Order: sequence, then C-alpha cells, then structure tokens
Amino acid sequence: MARYTDAVCKQCRREGQKLFLKGERCYTEKCAISRRGYAPGQHGQSRKKVSEYGLQLRAKQKTRRFYGVLESQFAKYFEMADRQAGITGENLLQILESRMDNVVYRCGFASSRKEARQLVRHGHFTLNGKKANIPSILVKASDVVAVADSSKTSEKIKAVVETNSAKPVPKWLEVNREQLTARIVELPKREDIDLDVEEHLIVELYSK
Repeated sequence: MARYTDAVCKQCRREGQKLFLKGERCYTEKCAISRRGYAPGQHGQSRKKVSEYGLQLRAKQKTRRFYGVLESQFAKYFEMADRQAGITGENLLQILESRMDNVVYRCGFASSRKEARQLVRHGHFTLNGKKANIPSILVKASDVVAVADSSKTSEKIKAVVETNSAKPVPKWLEVNREQLTARIVELPKREDIDLDVEEHLIVELYSK
C-alpha cells in the first residue's frame, strides 16, 4: 500500500501552520513550526508572490495533508463529492471526515490521524461488530465503531483515551469512553468541521 514516508513535520512547515500530524508533540516546543516557521528547502525563507493557482493548490494540499490521503485518493473523493447532490466542497469534507481512521481520531481513541490509521490497520477496531482494518472505510449514520475486545486491555489505547478524555467530541459522534465505543449520530455538516480549509478553492482547482 502506497503511503507518505517522509518527515511529516515538513508538511506543516510547507503549509505554514500546524496540521497536528504528530499528536501531543504538536503542542510542545519540539513542534517544527515553533522552531522553524518557514517552508523547508534552501528557498524556504524567501518571499514569494502566490498566484491564484498557487492559492488553490495550497488549499488542496493542506486539506489532503490534514487527512493523510494520497493524491489519487483525494481525486477519487472529489469525484464522489461532485456526483452527490449539494455543495461539492462540503460533500468532499464530509467524505473525508467519514473515513474510519478520522472517526477513530475524532473519538479520542488515537492522538493523531496517523496513529489512528496504524491502529486500524493492525485490527484494533471493529465497525458494527465486525473487524475493520481498512482506514479508508467510509462510515454511515448509525454505524458503531468500537475498540476490539482483544484490544481493550491495551495499555497504549487506555493511555491515549485517558489523555484525550478532556478534549471535546464532535456533536455528530456519541462516544462511550468506558465501553470504548462510538456511534455515528449523523454525518458531519460543514459547521461541525473545525479545520482551517477553504474548500471552494479546491473546487475551483479541479474545475479547470
């Protein structure tokens, strides 16, 4: 399976903001943005005038990196969103939020989407009572995501859940931290998604 293997902190520096790709580390002084708040590479500190296309590209790249999906996956999700009724940009974000790894992260069962993706791949979660080890599975309203019975004694998962216990859970999710389960109340609306993305620029980019 193809995946991004370079240093993820470079992605935050390239976008000029924290994408929270490394969990708790992003809140410490070790965060790359805090130490080197400019783009990577020898021309990273030079000032550049950004074109309209450049703004659209950066919006797409930032959103893609937030969710940790590859270019081909992102293009596939855009096609899905474009075929659905409603606003394409909002449909796209809803699809990305509905990924299994993102739901695990939003529930507080992982400290980052990258960690959530790894936990899902290793078979630590179930979807509606069945093993779900594909991070890109799209959940639906009323679906139930849960930590697998064999993983409920995992000290790592327990520690992550305890650390995230004070973090708010999106209203489209209903989480039971004692049972380590979560129910998708409804698919998220645009106002439920707190990420700093400009989806209209992504639509403009793909519409060319």
